[in-house]
Amino acid sequence: MTTSTWVVAGLGNPGPRYAGHRHNAGAMAVTRWADRHLPAGASWREKWSSKVVSFALGPARVVAVLPQTYMNRSGLAVRQAADFHRVPPARVLVVHDELDFPFGRVAIKRGGGHGGHNGLRDIIAHLGTGDFPRVRVGIGRPPSGDVTAWVLSDFSAAERQQLEPVLDRAGDAAEAVIVRGVEAAMNEFNRS
Repeated sequence: MTTSTWVVAGLGNPGPRYAGHRHNAGAMAVTRWADRHLPAGASWREKWSSKVVSFALGPARVVAVLPQTYMNRSGLAVRQAADFHRVPPARVLVVHDELDFPFGRVAIKRGGGHGGHNGLRDIIAHLGTGDFPRVRVGIGRPPSGDVTAWVLSDFSAAERQQLEPVLDRAGDAAEAVIVRGVEAAMNEFNRS
């Protein structure tokens, strides 16, 4: 029997044009993680302007949500999923790219502001609070030039060779938050 439901949102931009972009690290991580846990016959479906799938994770039920709006409009889809499943912000886990971390670093944050991230900004506006946990996936900053062009560009060839383990670590971090709690997950994943 499940004891709680979590909404886990992977942020990115929709469509094949953006699929490999740094800004889609959150969506990539949630997709890989959810696909590992799907029972036979389960598949992603369209709902709340998102791709959605649900599965059991120990005693918890996970509703994985990939908003199919652009990044800066992610909040409504997350809010609709949370409202439908009566999930409070404390059990809305957002997985997103993080410019302020070097490529490959994964860490958990309990809540806070948006830090200039437009997806987080919109989710905070729609939930009415920033008090939700996040898994931050480091994409690094550009060596020079425009940050927007950087996040909307593909990972480099060298980064792509290391990307799958990074995405898997982000999924493991999300799982740790749900199974062991935010504090225990932070202690495990925020040391590096």
